[in-house]
Amino acid sequence: MSAMEALLATILLSSLLLVSSADISSKIGVNYGRKGNNLPSPYRTIETVRLMNAGRIKLYDSDHEILKLLSGTNIHVSTTVPNNDIIRIASSQAAAEQWVQNNVLNFYPDTMIRFVLVGNDVLSHDRRIWPSLVPAMRRIKNSLNAHDIKNIKVCTPLTMDVLQSTFPPSSGEFRSNITDTVMAPLLRFLNGTKSFFFINAYPYLAWSANSRNISLDFALFRGRTNQTDHKTGLVYTNLLDQMLDSVIFAMRKLGYHDIRLAIGETGWPSAGDIDQVGANINNAATYNRKLIQKMTSKPPLGTPARPGAVIPTFIFSLYDENQKPGPTTQRHWGLLRSNGTPIYDIDITGRRPLSSYKPLPAARSNMPYRGKLWCEVAPGVDVANLSSALSYACSQGNQTCAALNPGQQCYEPVSMFWHASYAFSSYWAKFRKQGATCYFNGLARQTRNNPSRGHCNFPSVTL
Repeated sequence: MSAMEALLATILLSSLLLVSSADISSKIGVNYGRKGNNLPSPYRTIETVRLMNAGRIKLYDSDHEILKLLSGTNIHVSTTVPNNDIIRIASSQAAAEQWVQNNVLNFYPDTMIRFVLVGNDVLSHDRRIWPSLVPAMRRIKNSLNAHDIKNIKVCTPLTMDVLQSTFPPSSGEFRSNITDTVMAPLLRFLNGTKSFFFINAYPYLAWSANSRNISLDFALFRGRTNQTDHKTGLVYTNLLDQMLDSVIFAMRKLGYHDIRLAIGETGWPSAGDIDQVGANINNAATYNRKLIQKMTSKPPLGTPARPGAVIPTFIFSLYDENQKPGPTTQRHWGLLRSNGTPIYDIDITGRRPLSSYKPLPAARSNMPYRGKLWCEVAPGVDVANLSSALSYACSQGNQTCAALNPGQQCYEPVSMFWHASYAFSSYWAKFRKQGATCYFNGLARQTRNNPSRGHCNFPSVTL
């Protein structure tokens, strides 16, 4: 048998195994993040999720009020072991048993818990946790087995940065610093328990980082361009399939051909800063509508490497979350505003034809901005909140606020708003390459208009 024939045989076998699985469905899920101080109550939220006909909900914790509210709803629930509990649970079966008792057995089966997710993005954060990840998963699984619970899968959501190569998909392989120590034991566990490899896959992030070389149509499922992986001959019509198949090929290289995929997070932001290309309502609605259409298709579409596979999928996120740090996009991934109203029209069941939606507002930010940007105090902020932000910006060194000293060119006018705007702009310009943002807990915004006056020149960022 040739290498190509072997590949095709593996693809066929994998798809047959996946389609025949009785414990999964194509219903779309939502991620219920709560990093906001203006979000609806859990009670109202669960009612909203139920009315949206979401088939799944993923929690970033195991909040008991929410788990109780989900009782009797027929919504499949994913609950999460916090990262800071992983080491403790890995070292003690008693600790795992206590966690399962408190956060699963007290609600199951009335609350339809289907996934226990151990940690979140563990391999993107604290290295001290890495060796404990799989042992903690084993202990949670042992406790579930001891209570004869068979229909809850134990998984862990990972991001695309666990791969050191993703393009073309057939080149997919895991990072060398985790392959033997974490990924091999993890895949062995997932394979042995018939569980899922949870991957957080964001075509927006891949496209926006390389928008000159990746087609926006390709990222948005518009199907106007195809790409062929010349090693396998597989043809790709969208970026998400490429990302998912790179994970599949990485697993194959470690000898695992049939571990099922689940998408823990995916979506597209509906708003962003001036320097964040492509973050708008038009693109967000297009991506999520077409994602839902793809993932709820009957028969299932799968991916080129696994045609026909059902892939449980969770959209990120349910709400815009106003307390998420970082660029503006971080606070605009929601399907709903904080008051519970939809940001754009969407049918999460996938039953509504795409042609039935009203025209979307034009996308005005799909081309990268080229020019200078400054960071200034946002309109309407309370002056009482500026003092600590100003102190922070000026305490980071590198002469960030030297021009604000008495007698220097930017000292006058002596105004908290003026000094803070200069400090924000100077800080952003000096530290942007190290990850600094123009945000300051909502006190700052980007501007194309130079706020400099007189002899005071505000530092700028050039794109």
